[in-house]
Amino acid sequence: MAVRFAVLGAGRIGQVHAKAISTTDGATLVAIAEPFEAAAQSVQAAFGCDLRTIEEIALSSDVDAVVICTPTDTHASLIEQFARAQKAIFCEKPIDLDVERVRECLKVVEEENATLMVGFNRRFDPDFMALKSAIDGGRVGDVEMITITSRDPSAPPYDYITRSGGIFRDMTIHDFDVARWLLGEEIETVQAAASVLTDLKIGELGDFDSTNVILRTASGRQCVITNSRRAAYGYDQRIEVLGSKGMVSAKNSHEANIEIAGNGGFQSPPLLNFFMTRYTAAYATEIAAFVKAVAEQKTPPTTGEDGLRALELAEAAVNSVETGQTVKVSYSKRTLA
Repeated sequence: MAVRFAVLGAGRIGQVHAKAISTTDGATLVAIAEPFEAAAQSVQAAFGCDLRTIEEIALSSDVDAVVICTPTDTHASLIEQFARAQKAIFCEKPIDLDVERVRECLKVVEEENATLMVGFNRRFDPDFMALKSAIDGGRVGDVEMITITSRDPSAPPYDYITRSGGIFRDMTIHDFDVARWLLGEEIETVQAAASVLTDLKIGELGDFDSTNVILRTASGRQCVITNSRRAAYGYDQRIEVLGSKGMVSAKNSHEANIEIAGNGGFQSPPLLNFFMTRYTAAYATEIAAFVKAVAEQKTPPTTGEDGLRALELAEAAVNSVETGQTVKVSYSKRTLA
């Protein structure tokens, strides 16, 4: 029997997930909840689902799972509401911007024995999955050092920056999750540096646009993360893993994977310039993984605990910038799922 879904929020990411559900075997889209009528009707017209309120969806017997794509400040409360309604939950990151609020939310999820998956889509990118497979297969030996490069073509709107929680909680949080996934050990210390180099207005709003982070595990493994809100050449997403036997890397995705050579040198098409196109396959694979977890009643691959750990690393990075010191990560006493 297909897993029956409702999507909460019909913005850009809500539409991406609605499409993924409608094209995933074993899933069907039943309803959409969205206060803006035009957006709701657009999804309804595209996928033939019902328009319902969040409260109606919570009471709907024909909905097994929800995908939360609403503003960040609603995530924790909606997770709790639908955990109590005995629905499986997929929630876009972060669960909340406050670590203590996330811990409270996960306690409810645990008490209700609910299924919760957090949307860290980069783990599901085909190239990054192949890189992880190479590590797990022993192709590069023991992991020693990782470099993650993540640079946006341009900054988000100023209004978004004021409510994003800052670059570490909004942007680097994806890289923190990938680092944990690839290192194979929990991160013990965080050293971060942050500047405003691309847009002074971002600094006036209390955020940074250029950051570097060094993560270190107890055994000494290291990961360097470099972020920028502006890369003039496109959406820059690369990973390099150095191991005891060699190196594996995942390169950027171009509009076409070709290279042209002539007397002027070598040329390649531009990079994909937007996260929605760069990670199209990842979003689809991510939803398919959630459907599989719900159908088989298994723990999903990216849990609420993963969301909490990534946010705790973001908090440590903020603390490091404020103090100018290397910070020991303050993890909750919860056990990893």
